[in-house]
Order: sequence, then C-alpha cells, then structure tokens
Amino acid sequence: MFIISSKNSLLKAQREGYAVPAFNIHNLETLQVVVETASDMRAPLIVAGTPGTFASAGTDNLLALAAEMARHYNHPLAVHLDHHETLQDIQNKIMAGARSAMIDGSHLPFEENVALVKSVTAFCHRYDASVEAELGRLGGQEDDRVVGDNDALYTDPAQARDFVEQTGIDALAVAIGTAHGFYHAEPRLDFARLAAIRAAVEVPLVLHGASGLSAADIQKAISLGICKVNVATELKVAFSTGLKRYFHDHPDACDPRHYMQPAKAAMKEVVRQVIHRCGCEGKL
Repeated sequence: MFIISSKNSLLKAQREGYAVPAFNIHNLETLQVVVETASDMRAPLIVAGTPGTFASAGTDNLLALAAEMARHYNHPLAVHLDHHETLQDIQNKIMAGARSAMIDGSHLPFEENVALVKSVTAFCHRYDASVEAELGRLGGQEDDRVVGDNDALYTDPAQARDFVEQTGIDALAVAIGTAHGFYHAEPRLDFARLAAIRAAVEVPLVLHGASGLSAADIQKAISLGICKVNVATELKVAFSTGLKRYFHDHPDACDPRHYMQPAKAAMKEVVRQVIHRCGCEGKL
C-alpha cells in the first residue's frame, strides 16, 4: 500500500522552496487524471476529499482506488481528509487507511479550536498520520458550509504561534485573503501577513482557495512559505466544461468511455499548470 502521510513531502517542499499540490477529487476520472499527470511529471501529490466526497464515493472505495493507482504508477500518494470537523470521522478514516487529515475547527472560539485539534493530533500521530489545521476563516463555500465575507477572518501571526505550539500540528492552513469557490472580484492577498506568519511558526504553511489565483500570486506565496496549495474548483469547472461541450457537439452520445475523455483532457491541462506553478515537477 502506497498511501502515505503528507508530513515528509511538505517538509521537503519547505526545505527546497516549492509547494505540493493538493487536488480535491470528486470521482474516478478526477483521481485518474491527477495521479496519471503527477506520475508523468514526477511530482509529489496529495489527493484530497471533503466529507461529502467520501460520503458520495465511499471511504473504502476511494482508498482502494488510490492505493491501486499508487502501486500501478509506483507513485506514493497522500490521501488527505480535507475540511473534516470531528474527531470521530477522522478516527474512522485513519483506521480505514488514510494517513493525512485536516481538522477544521476554524469556526470555533480559539480555545475550543485548540482542544479539538489537540485531540485529533494525539490520535493521528499514534498512527503516523499527519495533521493540518486552520486558524482564521476563508470565505466562500466548501461542501455545504458557506462563509460570507463578513464572517471571514485573517490569521493572526502571534496567535498562530500559540496555536501551533499548543496543538503540535504538522501544517497550518492560513487565511490571507483567499476564498473557496469562485472569486467575485480580483483577490488581494495579504503577503505581509503571510511573511509575519512564516516568521512566527516553523511548520509548513497551506494555502486554501488557490483556484483562480494568478501564477504570480501562487509563486509569491510559495516564496513566503506556502508548501501546500489546494485546488478544487478549477478541476470541477474544467471537467464540467469539457463534458458540456462534448454533449453540445454530440447530443446523442451515451457512452461514458467516450464522453468522459474531453472532460479528463481538460482537467489534465489544469493539473499540469498547477504542478508547474507549484514548481514541483521532478521533485518526487
């Protein structure tokens, strides 16, 4: 089984100045595309799924598919539990074989967030599983949770230091102006805040909401300490756009072996671009 923790790959990225892409997968075709493309480019890879994705596809199914693809391509994979919110849910999936988890208590008061994250870290580290947590809140929508602009909060650097020290996490997701889903206006990232967070903590930093960011913004964020870049919406848009175009041109199409191909090709181009922006080609 080639399902691994994300800890060592993020530490390597931190040492060498690049980022590892984490692609949110939603079905078999997405998983095929991200693994095949990363393998072709010899790039480290994290495949991520929200609670909704695991519920839709089945935890055992996703882990079995990922493990087989990792074996087939001789390409280790971190299967990451993205934006999970309860210790029990994470425990169940770690025991099923996942080795990388994000516990999201960012909606909780600071002390409650710390307590929740500490309980997850204590459990996951017993099984050599890495833990990511978030401080601050990104706007936008992730699964069924919607955070409005008025509720989005930026990460405080001093509080980030306390948070990392108290929880023992392996990676910190920061809020510096990105958002989940579509951007309704050009995002303005707080790079000065990111630099201050990097100076305050030693663990790898994570950028959520990277879909729609410019290559320049992503690369500047990496230069300031981002080691993991999350991409979800760009893949969904590429997939659905390719599929809709095919059905527009072939309204009588009914064979998924045919109509899935342009959707997969569109996603493949997104994956290649993200890997290039992250500077991780050939870094496996």
